[in-house]
Amino acid sequence: MAKILLVEDNEMNRDMLSRRLIRRGYEVVIAVDGGEGVAMAASETPAVILMDMDLPVIDGWEATRRIKATELGPKVGIIGLTAHAMSGDREKCLAAGCDDYDTKPVEFARLTEKISAQLARLGVPLPEKG
Repeated sequence: MAKILLVEDNEMNRDMLSRRLIRRGYEVVIAVDGGEGVAMAASETPAVILMDMDLPVIDGWEATRRIKATELGPKVGIIGLTAHAMSGDREKCLAAGCDDYDTKPVEFARLTEKISAQLARLGVPLPEKG
């Protein structure tokens, strides 16, 4: 089963995304700040990380850099999630090490396409419900 680490400090966003991803057949683990996200990336070894970029403790930019600098880095797809849809934000996410980028509020169909693309790139099978 494909495991997704959702790193999100907003409880409503965590709840909505995790429930929808679980219904699609993903295993979901949750971190509520960037520090916890870095630690859980190492302990949970997810296939994909959905990384909110505006996080407490360690922001998503730094958390992404730290994860990508580890042994797990090349083996995980990180999708940066941000409410910032300014020109250059996609490039900033990619420069931090994100493999893709999506804006909030999340359009779930678009996000699941990006998750599927990361799983395909990594050779991880899609969930049966997906």
